[in-house]
Amino acid sequence: MPPLNSKDKLFNKKSTLNCRGKILSLSTPQVMGILNITPDSFYPGSRLSSTEEAVARANQMLTDGADLLDVGGYSTRPGAAEVSEQEEVDRVAPAIEAIHAAFPEAILSVDTFRAKVAEAAVNAGAAIVNDVSGGILDETMFQTVARLQVPYILMHMRGTPQTMATLTKYEDLVTEVIDELQAQQAKLTQLGVKDVILDPGFGFAKTVDQNFELLRRMDEMRILGLPILAGMSRKSMVYKSLEINQADALTGTIVVNTIALMKGADILRVHDVKETKQTIQLYTKTLL
Repeated sequence: MPPLNSKDKLFNKKSTLNCRGKILSLSTPQVMGILNITPDSFYPGSRLSSTEEAVARANQMLTDGADLLDVGGYSTRPGAAEVSEQEEVDRVAPAIEAIHAAFPEAILSVDTFRAKVAEAAVNAGAAIVNDVSGGILDETMFQTVARLQVPYILMHMRGTPQTMATLTKYEDLVTEVIDELQAQQAKLTQLGVKDVILDPGFGFAKTVDQNFELLRRMDEMRILGLPILAGMSRKSMVYKSLEINQADALTGTIVVNTIALMKGADILRVHDVKETKQTIQLYTKTLL
């Protein structure tokens, strides 16, 4: 299949999201900035230790052009420490409330696989739920999202953050990822969730080589007709392949994100907002 760009209409992909009354257009690729209210996220440069730091980082990302901000309080890197549900709420809800108060027009997302955390975050001002488990770690997540009527980012993962590295056996990686996402999407549709974004789950139950196969074939996911989010910012597929550390992985991240744009990504979830906006600006010039 030849490379497709984000304006391709072959599969008539949904091009807007209703974020609690704010309509987000995906006619051009969007940038989601990462805000981690955690002491142990895989990239040290993304860690924030207070609400004040979160508001300041949000301000910088919005100034740099972020279209969305994704706030998380539970590191899902391999081997990360367990965090209680209440501690996760205590991390993300005050940060989201403070960011929402400071920047009421900003579209905020909560990065969690727990329904109670998602609900607390939406009550605090979040407009999107970003679930790395795709609904498999909390059986009440889908019903909660349906009741809240907010967009839902459905990511592919197997197992848990603690076990996913052992669950990388696939007969056909991309076909199985699509099938597993489609099965979860069908449940969401049945419950009345109107806005679903797909995330192929780079780094989650995939080896480095599998991540690159997934990126190479990511345009096959368009068959589902839903927006696609790509999250590869400074991940091991970049820095391990280049034999560098995460701090030096910006250039590699820009390269894989550019390929993701060529394969149809609608949202890029990143640590480095300004550089990603510049990447998209140059990429979209090729589509004119």
